[in-house]
Amino acid sequence: MPSILKKKQLWGSLIAIILLGYCLKDIRLSDMENLAHRVNFYYLLPALAMEFAMIIFKALRWQTIVEKTKKIGVFRIISLFSAGQVLNIVMPALTGQVGRLLLFAKKEGLSKSYVFSTIVIEILFDSISLMIFIFGLSMASFVLPPEYRSLTYIIAVATALLIIVLYLFLHYQEAAGRRLRGLLRGRWPGFYITLRKFGKSFSRGLELLRSSHYFLRTLLLSLCAWASHVIVIYFLFKAFGFDLPLIPAIVVMVINTVALMIPITPGNAGTFELAVVATLMAFKKIVRSDAVLFSLALHVLDLIPIFVLGFFFLHSERMTLKELEAEGEKERFLDQDNADGLSVTEEKT
Repeated sequence: MPSILKKKQLWGSLIAIILLGYCLKDIRLSDMENLAHRVNFYYLLPALAMEFAMIIFKALRWQTIVEKTKKIGVFRIISLFSAGQVLNIVMPALTGQVGRLLLFAKKEGLSKSYVFSTIVIEILFDSISLMIFIFGLSMASFVLPPEYRSLTYIIAVATALLIIVLYLFLHYQEAAGRRLRGLLRGRWPGFYITLRKFGKSFSRGLELLRSSHYFLRTLLLSLCAWASHVIVIYFLFKAFGFDLPLIPAIVVMVINTVALMIPITPGNAGTFELAVVATLMAFKKIVRSDAVLFSLALHVLDLIPIFVLGFFFLHSERMTLKELEAEGEKERFLDQDNADGLSVTEEKT
């Protein structure tokens, strides 16, 4: 497993270097000096404040999702969530999500399959939120640039499919369980027991979707999180002196979020900048050098609150970043869970 991770890190780092090199190839020192004289640094303060707000809203959303199973304090959930985001950044490809899953499971005594279901719910609400923002753009008579209009259909289809799959899982779990019992119990009893426990714990995580109260709370927190990021982008427009209204900030947020749903490079280095630059260039008002430097500034702003709050968690848990990353290198995913979404074997933290 560690050797595989090292290979992924190597390839991810190489891709990041290539993409960053492509973005920076035409940037000259004079471009940076010229921009430095134009930047209004006062706008960076509210932008940074909204970055922290975005992380807090996302952490509170996860707190709401797990509330029926376990009560977690506000400060604890914010620092733990940020530490999970740090894992997402430092680990290659989707192994960061797995590391985040394992960290949450270990530190809060939750089963891995239950935590996995909460991450699926996060993705669902992110998709619904993006669709709401896209609908808002259409209501404002804004038309996405032609090269990005297909993203609307991709998000809509993916969201609809995810809702259908979760609906079928919730309503036909027992019937499917009886069918699997007949097929697997006699031949592979160990696998059947593990799969059954996974299904029970996973479905418990999805129970939030049955409650309109929890559904609306989670959706509201999702919208607040992404609205915070829109405001960050807008303030950065102002800081860079871009003559762009709020609507392009929404477009940058939507396209960048979709482009980064599957992480390829560590910290999305290169892919983040490429997505932001391509979006800004579609508005025809921004020169390429300014778009590249804007993307770098936005990326740094996005990372600051994650690492500040994440390292607060490391300090409180007396862990190092290396130890945190080691949590994500464990191979086992399915564990022995009970029906309440709690781990059968309590791990010491």
